[in-house]
Amino acid sequence: MLKADLIEYDALGQAELIKNGDIKSSELVELTIERIEKINPKINSVIYKMYDEARKLAEKWDKEISTNKKIDAPFSGVPFLLKDICAEYKGTPYYAGAKLLEGYISEWDSELVKRQKAAGLIIVGKTNTPEFGIPPTTEPVLFGPTRNPWNLNIIAGGSSGGSAAAVAAGIVPMAHGNDGGGSIRIPASCCGVFGLKPTRARNPLGPRYGDIGSGMVVEHALTRTVRDSAALLDATSGPDLGDPYYAPHKKRPYLEEIRQEVGRLKIGFLTSIPKGWSFTTKIHPDCENAVRDAAHLCEKLEHNVVEVNPKELSHKNLFQTFSVLFTSVSGSTLTYIEKELGSKITEDQVEPLTWLIYKISTTQTASDYLLALEECQLFSRKLAQWYHNGGYDLFLTPTLTIPPVKIGTFTSENMGKIVQIMNQMAAFTSVFNSTGQPAMSVPLYWSTENIPIGIQFAAPFGDEATLFRLAAQLEQERPWTNRKPPIFCGESSIL
Repeated sequence: MLKADLIEYDALGQAELIKNGDIKSSELVELTIERIEKINPKINSVIYKMYDEARKLAEKWDKEISTNKKIDAPFSGVPFLLKDICAEYKGTPYYAGAKLLEGYISEWDSELVKRQKAAGLIIVGKTNTPEFGIPPTTEPVLFGPTRNPWNLNIIAGGSSGGSAAAVAAGIVPMAHGNDGGGSIRIPASCCGVFGLKPTRARNPLGPRYGDIGSGMVVEHALTRTVRDSAALLDATSGPDLGDPYYAPHKKRPYLEEIRQEVGRLKIGFLTSIPKGWSFTTKIHPDCENAVRDAAHLCEKLEHNVVEVNPKELSHKNLFQTFSVLFTSVSGSTLTYIEKELGSKITEDQVEPLTWLIYKISTTQTASDYLLALEECQLFSRKLAQWYHNGGYDLFLTPTLTIPPVKIGTFTSENMGKIVQIMNQMAAFTSVFNSTGQPAMSVPLYWSTENIPIGIQFAAPFGDEATLFRLAAQLEQERPWTNRKPPIFCGESSIL
């Protein structure tokens, strides 16, 4: 099989090739290593290489498949990349984008990683992430910026920017990500790939965490195809022993959901930001064009699409409330590290934005945190009532309020400007971290400059099923995997 042909296969497709004997896992791992070596110098998505370990695991899968024709693992022998934050892989460095953590070696596999391995995935390397996953861009001082395969001068998004860029460039068909304010959906939008944030507690965070920020942070992945996302969530979801709570049970496997009839959905959409969600109510014209285009596409598919008056969903100081939770979570991470190090963190040990958020967190009290949490829960009820009372199945917005900005925008010394842009970008994404509802960024629109503008759909709590069914319908109606960025592994000049 030609290398160029393999680029058209998603992870499930690659697994099928391996099971049928059309290619060996070891051959696919070597091809992935070749892609990393040739593409990574251009986009800087992979910051730690695990080639020796990957080769050993691939050999084991080759032997297993040659002797056992009944392989249950959905991704048997398929290469994968792990985002270097939250999830840990025993015996490997864990940086979280921070120089402060240099020298730390993970002592265990996270439960999520155990499940990824059990599903047959072979982790070939770890991907770049901003320092402690804080900004919506991936430009850590420690490793340098990840660049967008669609335009090397703009951000790949964050904090899962390394994973998104790797998938967009064709290094792997899917890669791990997590989301605490948009960190799967933002880079999915920037890089033109599919990214679903599951319901709060759908995937495990242990053993290090029971939850993070009262369910604000969730684990999953960035993928080229909808079915890969569905199959991976089938493989990894479900409570771990001792989890403080868990998501509602699913009706059937998500991979089966994408084969079900979608039905006629009622979808509400916004073309401006409700008051209280951000310091502004305006969105960029490209983002408004993108959401109106998606609304028209859904109408074409015979869904009932309604433009929502933003006043229905306004909520006083919602973004300030989320900011209290976000800074508390980020600050507590640094406080924990201080205890482990046995010394206070100083300003010169972390990046300016990290230091600013840390200092803000030290001024907040437990009461501040609990009051913010209660306010988010009040808004969650308000949004749930909006779905229920209006008969809405889904909520449609642009993923981002502005297109991807230039690299370096978030490294300015003007911290006020950085915080403002962060808030503006994530106005539509962070809301669903507050409510715990599932949401996805779907690559349906490209600007006149050929830059992806993702479309976000959100569903009521626990209803990933409807999201997957609609995503599969949209993927069939307007395929996106045939759109390739200028930096892509399938190009003969790069292979």
